[in-house]
Amino acid sequence: MFKKILIANRGEIACRVMKTARRMGITTVAVYSDADRNALHVELADEAVAIGPAPAGESYLVIEAIIAACKQSGAEAVHPGYGFLSENAAFAEALAAAGIVFIGPPAGAITVMGDKIESKTFAEKAGVNIVPGHIAVIADADEAAKIAGKIGYPVMIKASAGGGGKGMRVAGNEAEAREGFQLATNEAKSSFGDDRIFIEKFIEEPRHIEIQVLADAHSNVVHLNERECSIQRRNQKVIEEAPSAFLDAKTRAAMGAQAVALATAVDYRSAGTVEFIVDQDRNFYFLEMNTRLQVEHPVTELITGIDLVEQMIRIAAGEPLGLKQADIGIDGWAIEARVYAEDPYRGFLPSIGRLTHYRPPLESTTEGITVRTDTGVAEGSEISMFYDPLIAKLCAHADGSGLPARERASAALADALDGFTIDGIWHNIPFLSALIDHPRWKDGRLSTALIGQEYPDGFAGADHSDADQQILALIAASVLLIERDRLDRLSGRLAPHSGALRPDWVVQLDETLVEVKLAGGTVGVPFDAELTVDGGDVRRVVTAWKPGERRWQGLVGGHDVTGQIRRHGHGFHVSRRGADFNAALFTPAIGALASLMPAKAVADTSKKLLCPMPGLVVSIAVSEGQTVEPGETLATVEAMKMENVLRAEREATVEKIVVKPGDSLAVDDVIMEFK
Repeated sequence: MFKKILIANRGEIACRVMKTARRMGITTVAVYSDADRNALHVELADEAVAIGPAPAGESYLVIEAIIAACKQSGAEAVHPGYGFLSENAAFAEALAAAGIVFIGPPAGAITVMGDKIESKTFAEKAGVNIVPGHIAVIADADEAAKIAGKIGYPVMIKASAGGGGKGMRVAGNEAEAREGFQLATNEAKSSFGDDRIFIEKFIEEPRHIEIQVLADAHSNVVHLNERECSIQRRNQKVIEEAPSAFLDAKTRAAMGAQAVALATAVDYRSAGTVEFIVDQDRNFYFLEMNTRLQVEHPVTELITGIDLVEQMIRIAAGEPLGLKQADIGIDGWAIEARVYAEDPYRGFLPSIGRLTHYRPPLESTTEGITVRTDTGVAEGSEISMFYDPLIAKLCAHADGSGLPARERASAALADALDGFTIDGIWHNIPFLSALIDHPRWKDGRLSTALIGQEYPDGFAGADHSDADQQILALIAASVLLIERDRLDRLSGRLAPHSGALRPDWVVQLDETLVEVKLAGGTVGVPFDAELTVDGGDVRRVVTAWKPGERRWQGLVGGHDVTGQIRRHGHGFHVSRRGADFNAALFTPAIGALASLMPAKAVADTSKKLLCPMPGLVVSIAVSEGQTVEPGETLATVEAMKMENVLRAEREATVEKIVVKPGDSLAVDDVIMEFK
């Protein structure tokens, strides 16, 4: 077994690999760019080596720098994590030439399976179902449009070396095919250094289901059942679960057999994933094989009890698999939610900055429910524009001792999301909460089109019932009454510990006024009082919340409830299950007056194009004096390795262009002005 390994990655995956290595008694070495000098993975490692400037192309993607770090530290092997060099055959070959073990598959398997064009040809020969399409390199936009027309719209335009949703575009007509080809080409070149593009038929309403495989150097190959990753946005996975609620035993066995056959045919060794798209009739088609550890691997670990990182290390060290197919079962249900640094209320635009407050839920196993958090940041960490926006992966697992396991895991994940507090950047937790509480999720009616179908105009907050609003009103009332009681005591208006507050109050939730009556109890800390909302039933609210805390936990009507609290003006911002309100407490008379206050006018920015996210200007598509039509491309901005096209919303004439390609912009920086 290895004594020292280097992790050629950063963020949560570097930290996750280190945890297993430490448990195995293996010394770990981190590498870091200038931007990551104080990163969590550097702190967790036993040793750390600097490898270059912040851009990945000058640090994490430089093979020579990684090999030099291995030689400097004496690392015997390298675990690549995912992304960066994890699927780079040249990297595996360079390590071998330097006498360093690559904790991953052979270079030949990476070459064949890492190329989406070659992998589909190989998979077809191995007897694996493939999607109809033009499995060859497309030369230019004209050829892309011609081939797409022959295949029939809609089509998927894909980078041959792509992954993680980058270099992928869906086109529904010729214009979209031409534009999609150019955007996919640019993203592929920027992210992978390989701009080859191919086109295949886009399967409508598909489910994205993948099979985890393990293979050793002793001809042992097994699959670890499936994960469903159908909840996606822009081809980027958002929520994953294992097993799939859609597969039956027959389809699971058939998909597993094809995955094992492909791994065997390509002489695979290590952990890998064979991805399929599955239509509504359970017909499945090979999508790609990821020759690395997947982001969503924790859900497989939770339902099988198998540590995939440990297996990768042991296989790389030459050990045989200690597993047979018959040993691998499914225990309960596991769900993973990816927490990203992005603003769901502004089209999921990337968000950068410092984490001024960061408190993930505590990892625990209680009464058959396990909560797991894989993260690569800590309070004070900087979220940079140079890297992927993934902050953490929050997982919940319900064991098989109680039914239904999927429902229990979903409820546990919803509670954990409610308690995940982050300040300093925008994040997608409200959106994740809304998805987990969505009727289609609860019913298992999933497809990769779900987000586009259910949120066609973007995310504006979760739908909430009257019952949800009442819970938020009770949380807000408890917080506001605790604050009012505290202020009264400090000002001397109440005798100490008397709790003598008036019974009639009005809680304002945004523009809605809610009558709250205090029927009795204690309104200090701890809070234990009986309240009614809008004349409804009396409910006992109990909490130990203290002023200044961001997480509210307690009982509402005897049920465990978690929410979040932030001070906002003279009141608070209260949120739960993806719904949020600004709340204030008034006497009935003042509440009536508050409802008459005029709303603050929104600044007119209709004559300006503002940068919607922090990023780099890739191109300006217009010139001063030019008249543009609705939908016409104005500029392209790259943020966190994704290109974002900014288009005209109406007919206008460009009066002034303020920026140029190569400029770095902050949110709401002016790009151009219109007449």
